[in-house]
Amino acid sequence: LQSSIGVEAMIREDLTKVLGLEIDRAALYGTGTANQPLGLSGISGIASVELSEYGTFEEMVALETAIFSANADGNALKYLFNTATRGALKTTQKAPGTNGVMVLEGGEVNGYQTVTSNQVAAKDIFFGDWSQFVIGLWGGLDLMTDPYAGATSGNVRVIALQSVDFVVKQPTAFALGQDLA
Repeated sequence: LQSSIGVEAMIREDLTKVLGLEIDRAALYGTGTANQPLGLSGISGIASVELSEYGTFEEMVALETAIFSANADGNALKYLFNTATRGALKTTQKAPGTNGVMVLEGGEVNGYQTVTSNQVAAKDIFFGDWSQFVIGLWGGLDLMTDPYAGATSGNVRVIALQSVDFVVKQPTAFALGQDLA
């Protein structure tokens, strides 16, 4: 009732942030049903490596090997995992007796950059050439107001819609490590 431009900007920013987080989640784990695009974890052809809890150095090398064994081009290879995995890998030695040489050091695992996102499920690790993953957005962000749904209480509902889809140009350029226990 007494909105200002500042409140409107805050609501737009909040809706954009929530949509961005959902797009990120769907990019990794979208089901491909119920108006969701199919995420990377459901794409046929990406390699799968079983991890022991958060992963060992040997299992990280297995993720890399899976990609290179499939002759995937490695232009933009990076690891993607959540903050719990990041913390675990920073405290996991590469091998017994390596005197404090950890799996994750200096933001890298075995010479490859890492990216951290809490959109990644616990104990999952994605490794791949991210230049092979394309996100398509259509029509821009569509904001609509619905003054009728909450009319009896004086509320206005704001609806945000974004059309999006994902394409993996080369599925063999990705590997997913998961703790299946």
